[in-house]
Amino acid sequence: MRRPFQLILAMGALIAGFMTIPAVQAAANPYERGPDPTESSVTAKLGPFAIDSKKVTAFSHPGIREGTLYYPRDTSQGTFGAVAVSPGFISPEALVSWYGPRLASQGFVVMTIETTTGFDLPEARAAQLLSALDYIKKDATVRNRVDPARLAVMGWSMGGGGTLRAAQQTPSLKAAIPLAPWDLGVNFGSITVPTFVMGADNDIIAGTGAHSEPFYEQLRIEKAYMELENAGHFTFTSDNNTIAKYAISWLKRWVDEDTRYNQFLCPPPAGNSSTIQEYRATCPY
Repeated sequence: MRRPFQLILAMGALIAGFMTIPAVQAAANPYERGPDPTESSVTAKLGPFAIDSKKVTAFSHPGIREGTLYYPRDTSQGTFGAVAVSPGFISPEALVSWYGPRLASQGFVVMTIETTTGFDLPEARAAQLLSALDYIKKDATVRNRVDPARLAVMGWSMGGGGTLRAAQQTPSLKAAIPLAPWDLGVNFGSITVPTFVMGADNDIIAGTGAHSEPFYEQLRIEKAYMELENAGHFTFTSDNNTIAKYAISWLKRWVDEDTRYNQFLCPPPAGNSSTIQEYRATCPY
């Protein structure tokens, strides 16, 4: 009788062991791309992904004039989110071209656009941003690199106004980043897309008191507001580590659902005289 008794004890121990095994952890975020971020990685001139670019010629797609695609070469980690970027009033694509390699090398497919005319108002720029995203999803070079469900918009000046309008019109977007946005007569309270509004303290074209701050206050979703110190309207047209850091972090957090980047967004950074005058956000995310 001793052997059966020992067998019962062994089975009981085995069952108890199974009962004490911790629950299997949820799978890692399937949208994470690249190594763990650091302060130096989000402010680097280029991120961890080698990139290529491609000129989008005139009349390549309905609703857009032309532009440039920037995209990661490596596809071993899966598909990437996509971002369309618009310049401002009477401004060429070249003024926002620096965002292309900065964002693409962090793991996004990016298209900077040339607007149909320099005089296009925010409503027209919104339509062109959305058309650019549609183009990205269909372009033979990048369509297999893009997750069509993870799209974002970004723009400067009237392109920033267009960014807000595109987010208002398209709730399926994952993120919006209006840079020194300019627009009139629109309330953006219905936007449901996580939005990061950036302004500049010395902006005399789209002053924060008349544009960026009221737009931010109207939003009722996850949002952030940053006002750059000793900066003007055209600060957003030149390579800038502070702008890049927060744009990258916002896109990573909402397009890639990558909470590793929360550390750069929440808690809000303290303002300082060299880079940031004010920062507000709906932390924690």
